[in-house]
Amino acid sequence: MCDPIFNRFEIEVKRAYYISKRYETLSTFALLYFDKELSVEQLAIYLRVSDKFLLINENTYFINFTFTSQEDTFKACQNLLLELDNNFNNRNSCIGIESLDINLSPKMLLNKLTQILQETKKSSYGRIEDESILNHII
Repeated sequence: MCDPIFNRFEIEVKRAYYISKRYETLSTFALLYFDKELSVEQLAIYLRVSDKFLLINENTYFINFTFTSQEDTFKACQNLLLELDNNFNNRNSCIGIESLDINLSPKMLLNKLTQILQETKKSSYGRIEDESILNHII
């Protein structure tokens, strides 16, 4: 990931941390992998206006589901995958999710989300996973 993209990612995460501490709100982070071309405009159709997202690389988006618990994020991700599947006739996308934890630096968060997403792509029956998929890795 190039520096400008990571810098933007870091800003978004720090903003979520600040809002969480200041206003005691929830957020949940996600990485969406989509193996075809998906523009920012196309993805925006399937997300709430309040959700923040950032293109990390040509196939991966970072999403901050603002004001949303991990359970509700899971449901939102199910809806997102359903819409993407139906509109792009593509069932290869998957999502890794992580609850907001202000103890994780942005770099640590990105590494954890990336690891969750990699495990989801290679060894999951489901297409949406959280950190519990990492339990079998030692």
